[in-house]
Amino acid sequence: PFNRNHQRTIFMGIRDAEMTKYTANAMLATKISFMNEISNLCDLLGVDVENVRLGTGSDSRIGYSFIYPGCGYGGSCFPKDVKALLGMAREIGFDSKVLQAVEDRNELQRRLLFKKITSRFGADLSGHTIAVWGLSFKPGTDDLREASSRVLTESLIGAGATVRAYDPVAMDNVRREWPAEWFDKGRLILTVHQYEALKNADAMALVTEWKPFRIPDFEAMKRLMKQPVIFDGRNQYDPEAVKAAGFEYQGIGRR
Repeated sequence: PFNRNHQRTIFMGIRDAEMTKYTANAMLATKISFMNEISNLCDLLGVDVENVRLGTGSDSRIGYSFIYPGCGYGGSCFPKDVKALLGMAREIGFDSKVLQAVEDRNELQRRLLFKKITSRFGADLSGHTIAVWGLSFKPGTDDLREASSRVLTESLIGAGATVRAYDPVAMDNVRREWPAEWFDKGRLILTVHQYEALKNADAMALVTEWKPFRIPDFEAMKRLMKQPVIFDGRNQYDPEAVKAAGFEYQGIGRR
């Protein structure tokens, strides 16, 4: 009854099964971090990572799963399982350079949008308002564990900015789990609609690629924003189309 799809069942010991689960998630995390590493290299070389992604994924040995550059992975599995493998390795004196690189790249990637924003507006963001679209760690969930949005929001507030944010389903969890002082001091404002978050914003940062964000009304956005600047943390938008709509655009390894 538990195998209705007739999928292959592999029998192994408990320790082997545990290691298999850790390894599978760490492998997927590795694909994400590797493509994020390539996206940073593309930025420096003036290469469009989207073309690189399309070409690389066309190789059937590689495929397109988990090779989308972005602002880092989160959730309850990938960060925890990579850390678990690293911890086990340290306990036995094994220096896991690959797993450490996967984690290190993800930590850098989670801070990349903030780096791009401060490069554009300066280190002191006092008087600036940044709109954030998407707060959950991925679309289709209200889970905030290890979400890149938390890293970005904390960094923006620390630099003096006001953050106006919207997520289709994670708002209640944000109110419960994120620091109350952010709300009390008016540093983080949650809005009832994605476009309301853009009011008087100096820039919009897309962090979670929810479906309602995929085809926005750029004219409405431009009317609401103080400055038409988009930081696309998931490479959801066509840079040329965004620029043609009158926006300044920065993606992850995009040209």
